[in-house]
Amino acid sequence: MSGYDRAITIFSPDGRLFQVEYALEAVRKGTTGVGVCGKDVAVLAVERKATPKLQQTRTIRKIMNVDNKIAVAFAGLNADARVLVNRTRVECQSFRLNVEDDPTVDYVARYIAQVQQKYTHRGGARPFGISTLLVGFDQQDKAALYQTDPTGTYFAWKAASIGRNAKTVQDFLEKNFKEELDEAGSVELAIRALLEVVDAGAKNIEVVVMTRDGPKTLAEEEVEPIVKLVDEEAQKKRQKKEEEGT
Repeated sequence: MSGYDRAITIFSPDGRLFQVEYALEAVRKGTTGVGVCGKDVAVLAVERKATPKLQQTRTIRKIMNVDNKIAVAFAGLNADARVLVNRTRVECQSFRLNVEDDPTVDYVARYIAQVQQKYTHRGGARPFGISTLLVGFDQQDKAALYQTDPTGTYFAWKAASIGRNAKTVQDFLEKNFKEELDEAGSVELAIRALLEVVDAGAKNIEVVVMTRDGPKTLAEEEVEPIVKLVDEEAQKKRQKKEEEGT
């Protein structure tokens, strides 16, 4: 491996780009994010790390708007996400100016993937160390969820996860996802999936619901009942196992 991981433009003999793989590793160490696509809505839920007592929490965002009806969640390096989101916002405004229409979520996902891919074959720069989940509406005006990663690939999903323990969350989504979920069902599934790997209360979970009217951030009071319900169900399961064991 010596030498092949020092330059982004050099393939190793077995066809690998180590810098891109290192960027993917940075994503796997990032906070967990979940996306769920329902019938007329799409939901993003992310883990929000505990902040220092004197830090302003409003300055820490894992879910950001890139356009009026498109939101993005990310896992990985915060600074990389800020730069990529700002470039995407400019592109959305440029699209609206030139086409006189709102950009669709598939167009934005393709643009982000294109930017990320450019940084996998240019010398003097490193790949973006983030993966993203985008929610919005596509050309058919249907709710859609897209994922991009540092390699520059992008895919549409019904439900997806990124970041730490993404495999565990994805397994949960595959077992519990149902077609044509309404807003309440989509929000509950996203929070339940996140709680599979996050040991935190409602104050450490950020949820954004994308509707045709635009994004809506759920307050802590709206998230708390679902968290309590999941905790109660888990406690009942533990008690049942203990009773069966005795």
